[in-house]
Amino acid sequence: MATEKAQRLLLATTNRKKLIELRELLQDLDIEVVCLADLPEYQEISETGKTFRENASLKALGYARQSGFLTLAEDSGLCCDALEGAPGVYSARFAGPGKSDAENNEKLLKLLAKVPDNCRGAHFKSAVALAEPEFLLTVVEGEVHGVISHEARGENGFGYDPLFFYPAFGKTFGEVPGDMKHQISHRAVALARIKNYLGNYLPYRFNGGR
Repeated sequence: MATEKAQRLLLATTNRKKLIELRELLQDLDIEVVCLADLPEYQEISETGKTFRENASLKALGYARQSGFLTLAEDSGLCCDALEGAPGVYSARFAGPGKSDAENNEKLLKLLAKVPDNCRGAHFKSAVALAEPEFLLTVVEGEVHGVISHEARGENGFGYDPLFFYPAFGKTFGEVPGDMKHQISHRAVALARIKNYLGNYLPYRFNGGR
């Protein structure tokens, strides 16, 4: 019989807006979803990896070992063609540690100010890692491609969403509702792959197959 702890999935993020998105994308899972705030105490895991996969894996394993829970961690960011992939893994702290989304966006716009429209291609990339306390289970990725606009547009989403223009929508991610973004976003693609994995793994795990 599964223990109470075994029936929970820990979402290992301290980003409140990302947590909301993850909960929305995982709401149809037949498992209780908890977050770091539900733990009595935890030590924050540093994102020292050079890739999204490395950071997601570090967080998933680190928090799984601390909590004893099956743990999901995600690392993602924006990669701009004209900046050779920057801001990349430094997306959240592009303008410096502790800077806001608006300040990160402002720095990006300044760097791309003289870049013509045909060179403003970019993509969001997400890596999602799933871990048990003893080992890393899997890491999957998702991408979505678009263009960096010349100004911030829309107040939905977070991060670089107001700058990321998605041609098929004719709008930035900041201008569309969450359910529309969830149809095609980098995070949605990666989470769909994780849910497929969990669909096979959870019955095995809860039946004592570990």
